[in-house]
Amino acid sequence: MEGQTRQTGSLADFAQSRLTRLILDRELPAGTTIVEEKLAFALDISRTPLREALVRLEAEGLVVKAGGRSYQVRLVTAPEFFQSMRVREVLEREVVEMAVPNIPPETIDRLRARIAALVPGQGDSHLYWEADNALHSLFPPHCENLVMAGVVRDMRITARLFEASNPFGRAEADQREHLAVLDAAGAGDARGAGRAMARHIRNLQQDVMKSLRGGSGARATRLAAAVPPSA
Repeated sequence: MEGQTRQTGSLADFAQSRLTRLILDRELPAGTTIVEEKLAFALDISRTPLREALVRLEAEGLVVKAGGRSYQVRLVTAPEFFQSMRVREVLEREVVEMAVPNIPPETIDRLRARIAALVPGQGDSHLYWEADNALHSLFPPHCENLVMAGVVRDMRITARLFEASNPFGRAEADQREHLAVLDAAGAGDARGAGRAMARHIRNLQQDVMKSLRGGSGARATRLAAAVPPSA
């Protein structure tokens, strides 16, 4: 029984990791209803570990209940995205400032080297998602305010889902802004790192707003109409 439980848990970990990547790589677009039988077959696992993975993903905010026992990939609207980004602009700056003194310099150096090595426009796009996630996940665990860190984490998931549904091609700008955060953090400049993080989040909001308002087609029109006037 113990071995079976361990195996199920391992398969659930596998399913959770694969589903997360499918969602963030847009292979399971926002609003998609997850058909357990088909997905379990595609992943070559039983429905038991798949259901466990879906429960975990619901807790993370990546999927939502769609009635009964079915799930859908969570759909994040433009207003929800901008509202969450405004929260992040304030709170994530504070999280960074509190965390910088507690992060080992070698940890910052390793991540900086990893991000600096990326070449925008080349390689697996998932590498950029992973680097982006690593940057924004670096600071909350070292923050002294766990409640604030939790809010930032939740808002981060909201932003990632929206960006996954509406890719905005910011690889080069993200890389430059991420390195600015890490340069300040590596120098022990907590306030400078916080300012760089807030600037990064603000720039992202502005670029998303421009992209949505300058888009074409019915879907872009609906999204642009939902952009807050003051965004």
